Amino acid sequence: CTHYLFIVVVAVNSTLLTINAGDYIFYTDWAWTSFVVFSISQTLMLTAGACYYLTFTGVPGTATYYALIMTVYTWIAKGAWFALGYPYDFIVTPVWLPSAMLLDLAYWATKKNKHSLILFGGVLVGMSLPLFNMVNLITVADPLETAFKYPRPTLPPYMTPIEPQVGKFYNSPVALGAGAGAVLACTFAALGCKLTTW
Repeated sequence: CTHYLFIVVVAVNSTLLTINAGDYIFYTDWAWTSFVVFSISQTLMLTAGACYYLTFTGVPGTATYYALIMTVYTWIAKGAWFALGYPYDFIVTPVWLPSAMLLDLAYWATKKNKHSLILFGGVLVGMSLPLFNMVNLITVADPLETAFKYPRPTLPPYMTPIEPQVGKFYNSPVALGAGAGAVLACTFAALGCKLTTW
């Protein structure tokens, strides 16, 4: 019971994180910075939870199932927000599925080798999710148009738009997110695997 409860808790927290991560489309001048931070955070949440679920069941495919749980939770939550007039597109949500499939593939292809899951699976998820997240970002409404359509009167002073920071992170937030994600995801994959040995 505790194991399944943990899976639900991590999936719910991943979902909440992802819903809030969508806010970076509003902060035009901070978008790249936020994109990198949120890509890494989603990568780590997915990796830890999916590796836990995968090694707990020992069945390749459960990482993708875990990502599906996250997707459905997010659809429900975003659906409620969308009904209230908040600008969210449903196409935004299934970004974890292909990354989770790569995690399953690493586990299955190496005959359920936990160390290969940590190393290969972690790197694959870390490098792929920022890429899928950028495809995700391209599909949403234009950030400037959205920002003017849905003004935020409560925007804190430190987030007030300033002059655009051209060239930040060498104009490649995907590369930065993928590089950092690939390193950190291995650590979180190991954490997810370790949780099954409590």
